[in-house]
Amino acid sequence: MTSGYREAMKSTWKPHEEHGSLSEKEKRELPASVFAFPDKRKEPLTDAAHVRNAVARFDQVQGVDDEERDLAFQNILAAAAHHGVDVVETDWHQLGRRPHTPNPAH
Repeated sequence: MTSGYREAMKSTWKPHEEHGSLSEKEKRELPASVFAFPDKRKEPLTDAAHVRNAVARFDQVQGVDDEERDLAFQNILAAAAHHGVDVVETDWHQLGRRPHTPNPAH
């Protein structure tokens, strides 16, 4: 990396049948490629509402490093384009990176 520039990571997100709210069982049965954070299976991106939720909660996700956040942001952008969700942010740093509440569950 030079001059602070980092090449954009390629998305691993793939469309899956759309879902409304997901039970824990349904979430466990989804392929990893449906999640913003596929290795951790966090933030499913199965429909527009889930994409908006992943954007809103991005800074609440714990236990992930910057590389995983890079990938998650690319996955969110791919899912947003597929589901017709406008994302104005161009970098995940614009979404924050630390929990914004003192709640340790976030």
